[in-house]
Amino acid sequence: MLEQKEYGRLFAVVHFASRQWKVTNEDLIQIENHMEAECGDRILLEKVLLVGGEEFTLIGKPLLSRDLVRVEATVIEKTESWPMAHMVFWKRHSFQRKRMIVQPQTVLRINSIEVSPTLTCPAPPARSPE
Repeated sequence: MLEQKEYGRLFAVVHFASRQWKVTNEDLIQIENHMEAECGDRILLEKVLLVGGEEFTLIGKPLLSRDLVRVEATVIEKTESWPMAHMVFWKRHSFQRKRMIVQPQTVLRINSIEVSPTLTCPAPPARSPE
């Protein structure tokens, strides 16, 4: 099935920016930090934990090898979040502290998920007659 590429739409679970994301083709991911890559750059997501299709799933222990799975993404936008208020209040102490937080964000688009067709299944161990 992998050699004929008849596996349909693929999904992958990738570890990126201290989180795990389940992605498919043309998905958008919003990451809570800036990256060194500029807008329009293509990046390779190397920490792939799992890849699956309609009838199969490949699970890494803990990761799938780089030559087996390839997940590519494009940096779409680099921006900042809306201002969020962080409020600390102690009752009956007339103490309050308010801080506005603005976090950097990066938006990625998943371009492709590819599985190499050179996957070989190991032969089952031979049983010795007893």
